[in-house]
Amino acid sequence: MSDRFSNRTPVQRSCLNGKRVLLVDEDCGELSCLSATLQERGFEVYRCDSYAEGLHQLESRSFDFVVVCQGGPLFQGKPVLERAIEIDRRMPVVVVTRCLDMKCYVDAMHLGALDYLESPHAPVAIARLIETHSRPHGAAASV
Repeated sequence: MSDRFSNRTPVQRSCLNGKRVLLVDEDCGELSCLSATLQERGFEVYRCDSYAEGLHQLESRSFDFVVVCQGGPLFQGKPVLERAIEIDRRMPVVVVTRCLDMKCYVDAMHLGALDYLESPHAPVAIARLIETHSRPHGAAASV
């Protein structure tokens, strides 16, 4: 494995609520901004700067909530959304986008996404969604 996967460990902060959140976004700036907002609210954050790494994380850990960037018009984050829902159909997944796309919105919602948010306003909205919609930490997954 390359050093690219060295970012898989959780950001070390006091986790007040114990909720594990997987963030998947190839834009490091957006990833850092959202991660900082969630850490401030006490979430255990796992950051992935590639969709492949996001898929790997879903296979190796359990999460209470998943946030995945759409990517572009081809919806590059779709496999992460699909796999999270395959692992647990009740998994709350939010898709974040920098450019709203009706086809991607419909695909995301049809696949089971909890919400589809535009990026500039996403960090606080996502934190609120996690606080209200995530499963209790350690809840059993149903396939």
